[in-house]
Amino acid sequence: MLVIAGMEAVTVRWLEGARTALEPYPWAYTLLVLAALLLLAGLANLVTKKILLRGLHRVVGMLARSEDREEPYRLKVIPRLANVVPALVIAAGIDWVPGMPEPVVAFVHGACKVWIVLTVALALAHALDALNIVYERRPEARTRPIKGYLQVAKLAIFVVAGLSIVATLAGVRMLHLVTGLGAATAVLMLVFQDTILSFVASVQISSDGRVRVGDWIEMPSQNADGDVVDIALHTVTVQNWDKTVTTIPTKKLISESFKNWRGMQEAGGRRIKRALYLDQGSVRFLDAEERQKLKRFALLREYLETKERELAEWNAGLGEDGQLPVNARRITNLGTFRAYVERYLRRHPQVHQGMTLLVRQLQPEATGLPLEIYCFTNDTRWAVYEGVQADIFDHLLAILPEFGLRVFQEPGGADFRALLAPGDGAPAP
Repeated sequence: MLVIAGMEAVTVRWLEGARTALEPYPWAYTLLVLAALLLLAGLANLVTKKILLRGLHRVVGMLARSEDREEPYRLKVIPRLANVVPALVIAAGIDWVPGMPEPVVAFVHGACKVWIVLTVALALAHALDALNIVYERRPEARTRPIKGYLQVAKLAIFVVAGLSIVATLAGVRMLHLVTGLGAATAVLMLVFQDTILSFVASVQISSDGRVRVGDWIEMPSQNADGDVVDIALHTVTVQNWDKTVTTIPTKKLISESFKNWRGMQEAGGRRIKRALYLDQGSVRFLDAEERQKLKRFALLREYLETKERELAEWNAGLGEDGQLPVNARRITNLGTFRAYVERYLRRHPQVHQGMTLLVRQLQPEATGLPLEIYCFTNDTRWAVYEGVQADIFDHLLAILPEFGLRVFQEPGGADFRALLAPGDGAPAP
């Protein structure tokens, strides 16, 4: 500040000499003083940022932790506040400019006040962001986040800043403005309730990108399942897969849940999650001849050989008890089939190998033992996805008898006719 004061004194002496020289040209002297004021504001801004900020960066760098020194430590709060200095210089010096009209002086004062309020508000917002970054390093940040509270604080800061800016531009006291707005808010909320809610929802949707034109969304509560074709203030238009059109109130996308399939499309993989229901009565142990027969499968040969060595070592450790089938570990047809399915999917050219791939048993039900296939195709197009899924299960259903397993299904009319056919000890139908 002493440097700035000294600069101001030198400038005043220089202007006095220039005033005497330009006395016959008042307009030229006015422009000269105005240019000197702008130059002084620029110099004040330059000195503040070059000296103050560099000093603060050095102090922060010295106080920072060792792991923080490896990254460039950037301060956003101080540069914002430094922008207040030129506004203060201009607001204080505009009165010195001779021949300046009063409306222009008043406008400059108001503009400087608005700039200062906006700058301080942005600096406080950056300070809250920095506080959240520091807090997230603490161990309790996962269970007790403060980001929501800080967002509310930032909203309050910008609301107060907005009211202050409006009051400054209107030339009224902020208290009077708040009183007037309080009286009008009830009427505005009653008349424009849907518009206000839709506007807020539109802003939030645009800011966080939760819905975009072209997204496939699914919202059962609104009977919507298709592509978003238009996003307006009050409605979002969805063209369903049956070519019907559903309009969803924009505010519903904020207050209700929906599914956006954009993540699946961007990830490049579409999930297959379907189960084969097996007859539990067909599950059994494999004898040596059956195991040898299954070694014909290239996908199973290494698995069976490794499994046989592992079980032989285990059973040998049991001694004489390992000679009895009831004590020994043996290979089952279901376990072998599960290993085959997993290896088949690992070799499938249209199954995404970089995503989760599981073949697992689920809880047995009255309809059989579910063997679930959980994997992802590497093509997200609907028709291709359905074709890949169908090809996989076609193959598994056809290969199932090779393992001595049966699919469980409820008996149909043909089953009862075969059961009651003549020659089976039952009367003909």
